[in-house]
Amino acid sequence: MSASSPYGPAMEREIWKIYQEFFDLAERRRRWNMRLDIPWDQCNPNTSHAIADVVESFCAVELFLPDYVGKFLPLVRGTRGRAWFAANWGYEESKHSMVMQEWLVKSGHRTEEQIEEVQSWAVIGEWELPTDDVRGLACYTMSQELATWLHYRNLRLLVGESDPALSKLLMLVATDERAHYDFYVKILKLHLADDRAGTIEQLKRVLNGFAMPATHLLADSRRRVAAVKSLNIFNEDNFYAEVYQPILLALGIDKQEMRNRAAVRKSIVTP
Repeated sequence: MSASSPYGPAMEREIWKIYQEFFDLAERRRRWNMRLDIPWDQCNPNTSHAIADVVESFCAVELFLPDYVGKFLPLVRGTRGRAWFAANWGYEESKHSMVMQEWLVKSGHRTEEQIEEVQSWAVIGEWELPTDDVRGLACYTMSQELATWLHYRNLRLLVGESDPALSKLLMLVATDERAHYDFYVKILKLHLADDRAGTIEQLKRVLNGFAMPATHLLADSRRRVAAVKSLNIFNEDNFYAEVYQPILLALGIDKQEMRNRAAVRKSIVTP
């Protein structure tokens, strides 16, 4: 194992292979164009203000992207597969922020000046890594990507066909988030094969204390969390049913291995 990488050569090769497969699939089937692939002429200015507030909150969380990428990359710099994924992830997340801001303006829910104001006050603190353990970080990011997918999927179900532009962009963004989750599931399977007990311990810490990133750093964060909960986009019940349990199933982890299931937090923090 090299001083610059937490992995041995065999695992390094496997991680690079996983990234190549992820990238190739994205290039063939998942890339989309913000200007051309959204029916912007079908934005609905009558979409509820509550939904617009939630979309704005999602945008605000994405404004911490420089922290996410800047803090993550040094930890995985010596592992090409994870470092290259982080760079790709940053690109895709920047598109997510931009496309949602575009909808807010084109739908008439926000002006350009209001978007600039959000950009100025949203980043009122610096986001910090939840852990400096590479396994723990993989556990956290995997869980966060699935939870984010769930947010977007549920918001899209709520929107339905009432706003074709918002529905389409939420579908594209959710598909990206699901692909990110799938990448980390494969990474975690490598970690489980290498050190099952240690990896499960890291996963327990993440799932039992899970919170979406940077929400506590947002101005007016309590109101924004309440807005998400009021629309039933994300709560304790669907976290357990659609994040916690699916992760265990995907990784082949028995509930008994996790133990202390009752310790799963009952105060999920959302954007």
